[in-house]
Amino acid sequence: MPNGTPIHWLPEPAEHPTSMKCPHCTIAFHDNPKREFLGRDPDGHWLIEIRRCPECQKEIYTMICAEEIFQNSANGREDYYEEQVRLRYLIRPRGVARQPLPQGVPPSIAEDYKEAALVLADSAKASAALSRRCLQHFIREVLDFTKPNLAQEIDEVIASGVFPSNINDELDKVRIIGNFAAHPEKSTSTGVILAVEPGEAEWNLDVLDNLFDFYYIRLARSAELKANINKKLIAAGKTPLP
Repeated sequence: MPNGTPIHWLPEPAEHPTSMKCPHCTIAFHDNPKREFLGRDPDGHWLIEIRRCPECQKEIYTMICAEEIFQNSANGREDYYEEQVRLRYLIRPRGVARQPLPQGVPPSIAEDYKEAALVLADSAKASAALSRRCLQHFIREVLDFTKPNLAQEIDEVIASGVFPSNINDELDKVRIIGNFAAHPEKSTSTGVILAVEPGEAEWNLDVLDNLFDFYYIRLARSAELKANINKKLIAAGKTPLP
């Protein structure tokens, strides 16, 4: 640590392993970043977090500005409390890699999704607004459910039984994590740039990934499998599956 660096000694946080998804290759790995203190200015204490993905071997750099930092006696390195983070920038890579969209996703929906992923590192607010709009367009244009607001449309989708329970739970958490009760504009004006809750923007994109995977890949495979079985049943003179 540089001489004269102001460090505030705080109680140690509980030690527990975390994991993250590599923004280069999207493979998950256990998160154990190195931290380098850069300096202090009127905005706060600046650090850079350095991670190396064990899968692709590429490094990930994140800039952090925190109200306070302290020296963690467990490892002798500078540390911070998450609730004291003022700013966080992913500076390498500039954007987070996402899995390619399945074939069949309508162009207008794909465009919103790709833009939401592209701006995530620069503006979680903009990303969350785009992903909410993307979700609403999917519900209205593909599933054909139209209600006055996104929250009610999510209710309709869950009640319809189109998706299994795990995806319904994820859809329900879109409004819980997004705190729709405190920010009703997120439901009534889905494209509006509004304050976001921690992890909200990333969660929205993950939910869209799972929706697209189920609807355009797993359902399509299931339909193809059923069609093949029915061909064999008909050829054998048996009643096809309904």
